[in-house]
Amino acid sequence: MKKVFTSESITEGHPDKVCDRIADSVLDAILAVDPDARVACECAATSQYLLVMGEITTTAEIDVEKIAREKIRQIGYTDDKLGFSADGCKIEVRLNKQSRDIALGVDNSLECKEDSCNVADKIGAGDQGMMFGYACRETEELMPLTLMLSHKLCKRLEEVRKSGALPYLRPDGKGQVSVEYVNGVARRISAVVLSSQHDESVSTEQLRKDLKKFVVEEVLPKELLDENTLYYINPTGRFEIGGPAGDSGLTGRKIIVDTYGGRCPHGGGSFSGKDPTKVDRSATYMARYVCKNLVAAGLAEEVMLEVAYAIGVAHPVSVFVDSHGTGKLSDERLAEIVKEEFDLRPFSIIKKLDLRRPIYEATSVYGHFGKEDLPWEKTDMAEKLREKYLRA
Repeated sequence: MKKVFTSESITEGHPDKVCDRIADSVLDAILAVDPDARVACECAATSQYLLVMGEITTTAEIDVEKIAREKIRQIGYTDDKLGFSADGCKIEVRLNKQSRDIALGVDNSLECKEDSCNVADKIGAGDQGMMFGYACRETEELMPLTLMLSHKLCKRLEEVRKSGALPYLRPDGKGQVSVEYVNGVARRISAVVLSSQHDESVSTEQLRKDLKKFVVEEVLPKELLDENTLYYINPTGRFEIGGPAGDSGLTGRKIIVDTYGGRCPHGGGSFSGKDPTKVDRSATYMARYVCKNLVAAGLAEEVMLEVAYAIGVAHPVSVFVDSHGTGKLSDERLAEIVKEEFDLRPFSIIKKLDLRRPIYEATSVYGHFGKEDLPWEKTDMAEKLREKYLRA
């Protein structure tokens, strides 16, 4: 059976990613001083304007505007001619404290109201919702191939811009890779889409030639490219107006890029700017950790996990596993193993993954998963699972 699947990625200069990075940088600055802070920070950006908004309860005193300007500058928006710049944009900060109603359920879970409370039950979920995790054998990161290739395209695009190799490039950009599968195995890349903001000095012909040579051919596996691979490089032609001046940006609008490139469902909650009591962030990280360890243990070649919560309740209301027919055990048994071996209560997730730390800016671009140095990417449970459930 033949099918084609596609994933996309975006550069750090994409307007939505500008907002994600600033939100997570504010979060990190607060957690560095106050690990118990409650943070829900969001940003919106347009031409020479940035709004930083949300609900934050903390003892930390930080300069939000200074952080925002620093991150805009690091990304590369330093010239007023781009229509959005670190020194030229107006920044408004509109931050309130977290709602007392939400805090009631987070600070004192339903379990602690009804029963004698142990410490792991103390924190209730910060919201209702369903969170998904995923892992597969397609890449060494146990991530979908299409997404990892798209991330590599955009990372390389950023590298040749920042190094000066292609000095006419500007911060905004997007990449997309389509892979043809035959009986579930990647056979070839059928299409590559790559768009980069640029200045007026370069011709469309030169830009397309350069991006194919210095970006596409540098990072995509040659064995997956053939004479029939289609290349769409800046397909509209000119892309001089970009970033927040070309399209407004908003925190949390690229959640599929942030996760698995469309290979598994998404509950809808975004991550950036949120402290780990928000389960749409922390429980999604834990779900990835669970799935990666199940696959690394050999219990399945591919696993999707759904965990659902009720606001103010510590224990999840449901746990669902789908191994897409690749499990060495039944999906029902895999779900039982997840509940037996992994504590999915918010307090336990935060403790297990050590989430009350300033580690989040690194997640704000090129995905929250597939990066070795993040705690939810560890496979420290794999050997135990293998020994207990495969070799027993």
